[in-house]
Amino acid sequence: MIEKVQTPFYYYTYACHEDEMELCALELRSLFGVEPFGGGLASEIPIDPSRSPFIRQRISVLCEGASVREIAEQASSLQLEGATFKVEYMKGDTVADYPERRAIEREIGARIRGTADMRRPERVFGVIHAEGRWLFGECRGNEAIWLAHNRKPRQYSTALSTRVARAVANIAVPNPQGVRAIDPCCGIGTVVIEALSMGIDIVGFDINPLAVRGARENLAHFEMPPAVKLGDIRDLAGEYDAAILDLPYNLCSRLTSEERLSMLHSARRLARKVVVIATERIDGDLEHIGFSIVDRCVVKKGNFSREIVICV
Repeated sequence: MIEKVQTPFYYYTYACHEDEMELCALELRSLFGVEPFGGGLASEIPIDPSRSPFIRQRISVLCEGASVREIAEQASSLQLEGATFKVEYMKGDTVADYPERRAIEREIGARIRGTADMRRPERVFGVIHAEGRWLFGECRGNEAIWLAHNRKPRQYSTALSTRVARAVANIAVPNPQGVRAIDPCCGIGTVVIEALSMGIDIVGFDINPLAVRGARENLAHFEMPPAVKLGDIRDLAGEYDAAILDLPYNLCSRLTSEERLSMLHSARRLARKVVVIATERIDGDLEHIGFSIVDRCVVKKGNFSREIVICV
């Protein structure tokens, strides 16, 4: 067997558009509890790369070394039990040109006892130079599940994009195990769909019957349970671990200050942790309700921006 690292860990690569840099950093801080830097991070926390719209790949690190030769020597004891394999060079601290990348893959692959298959391998291994060391291990990519959710039958112009909705769901519920979440103003269900697709136990409500109907149609389209009901946030009852409150903001649902305070008060009553999404800075209202701001970011799209604030 290959000689394992002393403390099992994972290495993640990530990337984002400049307009979503703050959102990416907030999501990764929420998932891993560390500040991301430089396009990669090491963690002992196992996260499926497909949960995040920003994580590109994950290496389950089997061994590390000061050189590719050391990695190749250690990989020679890898037991594949007849499975075909492929070795992929991943971009890290160092930038290698195409011939160098292929040479590194061949050097390691030549030492692995098994049959290489570059098209449909049964197991994929990644090698990367990160944090001053070469890392090698099983590689898992991102399947970009949220992209399919763009093709929902019911759309709404001011709804969150599926990428932002997925990141917000992760920010609200980094670890889904045993967590109950609520989206009390869910609209057409964009956040609910992303959360359910990641195994998060979430329910949605909306005061607009047309929005509820559209959300249920969208959920049925993706063969998800009808987790959305008609309801006014001010009348909802129950106790949840996390809430996601996307405050209404378009011309048809402009809030007065009193209405916004009422919605924030209701969200605080429903959940211990609330992720608030607003189109302006509302720190004064949050503090007035009794919230403490834990973390935050701004998401920009052209001249339009959203504040995403984690409150407890």
